[in-house]
Amino acid sequence: MRDEFRFCPHCGKAQRTKIVEYFRGHPDVGDGGLRVSVYLGEPQHARLSVWHGEEAEAAISLAPDEMRRLGRFLLATPTATRRGIARVLSRL
Repeated sequence: MRDEFRFCPHCGKAQRTKIVEYFRGHPDVGDGGLRVSVYLGEPQHARLSVWHGEEAEAAISLAPDEMRRLGRFLLATPTATRRGIARVLSRL
């Protein structure tokens, strides 16, 4: 978000509060990455975007219940399966 839109021009309150993390794709599988933005204000959601170079090629927003479900899914998978997931994500 550009600086002029980060704060309300009338009251100075932050327009959006979010946490952002970038995850690099597996080097043997692809050159992309996954950017995850978790928006803490209303409406709460997470935005996942697949990047190749400097361009987002796909994005989706998840509601809080789906965010938690995705987290449980990733934590429950064995390491070998996680590598497979990374390969699939790198092809998106």
